[in-house]
Amino acid sequence: MKIKPTQHIHTVSSLTGQIKTLLEQQFNMVWITAEISNLAVPASGHAYFTLKDDKAIISGVLFRGQQRKMTFSLENGLKIFGLARLSVYEPRGAYQLIFEHMEPEGAGAAQLAFEQLKKKLAQKGIFDSAHKLKPPFLPNHIGVITSATGAAVRDIIKVATRRFPGIRISVFPVAVQGAAAPLQITEALHLVSGSPLFDLILLARGGGSLEDLSAFNSETVAMAIHRSRIPVITGIGHETDVTIADFAADVRAPTPSAAAEMAVPEKKMLEQAIARHRQTLSHQMNRCMTGLRERLTLVSKALISPSRQVQDRQLRLDDFQARLTRVMS
Repeated sequence: MKIKPTQHIHTVSSLTGQIKTLLEQQFNMVWITAEISNLAVPASGHAYFTLKDDKAIISGVLFRGQQRKMTFSLENGLKIFGLARLSVYEPRGAYQLIFEHMEPEGAGAAQLAFEQLKKKLAQKGIFDSAHKLKPPFLPNHIGVITSATGAAVRDIIKVATRRFPGIRISVFPVAVQGAAAPLQITEALHLVSGSPLFDLILLARGGGSLEDLSAFNSETVAMAIHRSRIPVITGIGHETDVTIADFAADVRAPTPSAAAEMAVPEKKMLEQAIARHRQTLSHQMNRCMTGLRERLTLVSKALISPSRQVQDRQLRLDDFQARLTRVMS
């Protein structure tokens, strides 16, 4: 017996199409929180992954263009929340979430990006002590890379010139926050490092939030510090602020003022040390000269005068000559 359908007969593609329309209309944009697993990033650069909780899973997609806007990287096990649109991939009849915005759950995006970059550069050996350069005891010319209008540059100049009046300092003004800051800082580092005029770099800025210090948590800035042919001292933020640039630097100072103190010795202390050394050297030389004079006196007493020796030899020669004359006669 044949059963006649009383409704329209769907094809697989038409049914999938209708489901797609219904789902996308009903769930246009949704906020979702989940854990990422099965992450895959093919040559296209788009990220494909599974979103899961303890009871269900769903596929997710993050296109390359959206990834470029993020400060952190996706990784398996990362818990996220984000805004996505529900879509149906018709060839497989599978529904998935296409993300427009995503942030890590718990720790902020900036903190997660910091930890991820720190781990990446540490694995490359960028922070190894073997790569650290020793700053000169008394720099000939210091290149200061910082904002031209911030308090950091004023503090550095004030401290450095107070400790050693006449010290040569050149300021290279850069943006220390904002989108343009990483590139400007990197270019300034290359410029100062490549010049034969400088033998020390101070990279500094005042305090701020983690977002304000993001330029100093840039991989390009860290690599520029690592490649510098001359030592780099960082003085970024307050004592509790630690950036990727601090890890890459040859010496980290807690503040810009402390960086200037580390870079420049105190002239008065050097003058006092020189005076002490001069006095010690003079005393030791006097003792040495006195000892040599006494030794010379003793040696002189033990020596026979050369003129006297000549006279003695002359007398002996005259005697031999007289005796020879007698024998010959």
